[in-house]
Amino acid sequence: MKTLLLTLLLAAPAEPAAPPTAAPAGAWDPAARLAAQREAMKPLAFMDGAWRGRAETDRHPEGFTHTERVGPLLDGTIRLVEGRSYDEKGGTRFNAFAVISYDPARRAYMMHSHAMGFVGDFPLTVRPDGYSWTQPAGPGASINYVATVSGDEWREVGERVAKGAAPQKVFEMRLKRIGRSPWPQDGAVGQR
Repeated sequence: MKTLLLTLLLAAPAEPAAPPTAAPAGAWDPAARLAAQREAMKPLAFMDGAWRGRAETDRHPEGFTHTERVGPLLDGTIRLVEGRSYDEKGGTRFNAFAVISYDPARRAYMMHSHAMGFVGDFPLTVRPDGYSWTQPAGPGASINYVATVSGDEWREVGERVAKGAAPQKVFEMRLKRIGRSPWPQDGAVGQR
């Protein structure tokens, strides 16, 4: 029986390979890719700067001080984001780092994130008033984040969505812009 199956598999015609996905014009030209990435980062410039405010989670409803610093790097083709929360004594209670990028070939934004020992890549949707993204949260569940920035106020809410259950808010931050941040552009090692 095994011999018959192997013979049938070997005799079966191979399916033709799928044609490559068409990439936008200039997708393989570095200058065009960099220009497209710089252009795609412009709608996220509203995030640049230093931010401070309050955040709360379902585990810490009393809230805590939270900060964000955001800025462009690689000639404006990516954005770096660092979030940091503090306890009452000034110690770090949470620290996260993310790189937001844009892939012209896929015409898609991506956020590569490091937080609490976890690493992940998450599709990011840029909206006129902010952005949204989703992360897995166990079997059949996710946490959907929606950020809204209006002037110097940044609000982000995370809701856990599980199959067969109503969405449950698990995170909220409300920040105010406290100024510009030279990070990450300043401090590069010079040629000499």
